[in-house]
Amino acid sequence: MEYKKSDFYYELPEELIAQTPATPRDSSRMLVYHRQTDTVEHRIFRDITEYLHAGDVLVINNTKVLPARIFAHTENGGKVEVLLLKRISQLRWEVLVKPGKKCRIGTHLTVDDSLSLTVAGITDSGERIVDFECDGVFEEVLDRVGAMPLPPYIKTKLQDKNRYQTVYAKTDGSAAAPTAGLHFTPELLQKIRDMGVEIAEVLLHVGLGTFRPVKEEVITDHKMHSEYYEVGEKAAEVISRAKKEGRRVIAVGTTSVRTLESAADENGIVKPCSGNTEIFIYPPYKFKCVDALITNFHLPESTLIMLVSALCGREKTLELYKTAVENRYRFFSFGDAMFIE
Repeated sequence: MEYKKSDFYYELPEELIAQTPATPRDSSRMLVYHRQTDTVEHRIFRDITEYLHAGDVLVINNTKVLPARIFAHTENGGKVEVLLLKRISQLRWEVLVKPGKKCRIGTHLTVDDSLSLTVAGITDSGERIVDFECDGVFEEVLDRVGAMPLPPYIKTKLQDKNRYQTVYAKTDGSAAAPTAGLHFTPELLQKIRDMGVEIAEVLLHVGLGTFRPVKEEVITDHKMHSEYYEVGEKAAEVISRAKKEGRRVIAVGTTSVRTLESAADENGIVKPCSGNTEIFIYPPYKFKCVDALITNFHLPESTLIMLVSALCGREKTLELYKTAVENRYRFFSFGDAMFIE
């Protein structure tokens, strides 16, 4: 069947778009969908321990969001917003600039006394390749001058930068958070480990393409953005052993799903690997590695709701979203969770 993007549309009242994160993190709500019995439960996220079993493998994405939004000015004093998208080398980046007309090749922009940049090139899709000049360690300077790149639908200022990071974030490189992981606290993760659940860490640097709307009417015409991922030896061994022994692999977030399904062979066995993935998961995709998913509620017509639809079926996914709307769940990055098992 050829799906259109409108097949993944649903009505969402604007007031259900979460503007601030839940406090504490694990107090957000959780819609639980049991695929085998086709039943729904409404719980609190910390209750996830009731649905996990000893022997399960929980796969988390330990990427860290860079404070990637910086404000610069041209030599004439014009203001330019720069959003870091992808690191090419130590001080060379692919970035998004607004307004673009001020940023021709050769344009020099100043952030402050310690950071400036020069436009070195323009990509086919209009992003800029820039070279930074930095007085000090780039990451430290960026941490001081940069702001968190919150999605455009979040209008409220974030009081604490760390609330847009998972508690297990380690490796700098994302332009957006893997938001399903925001619900975990260190105490909840420890409780899960103590139950005999193995936790495997993988890496996928989330690009802003994650939020890019599907423009093509027929979804198979959509070109998926590329994102860098890594699966280390330890994670590959833990996941593969679970698959061989018939134990569940539970992905935390769509980014973990994309990593696992990119790295796995037909039997769900994963070898250590790294590279860029453009995997686009939509119905009727056959999952090789992922058995269950913890995720947030995603934008209408997005590639993320298409991924969830590949796991539950399109009609069922839209039915679950309708239930979430009726029950006043909070949606998107700072919103509530869904556990699909």
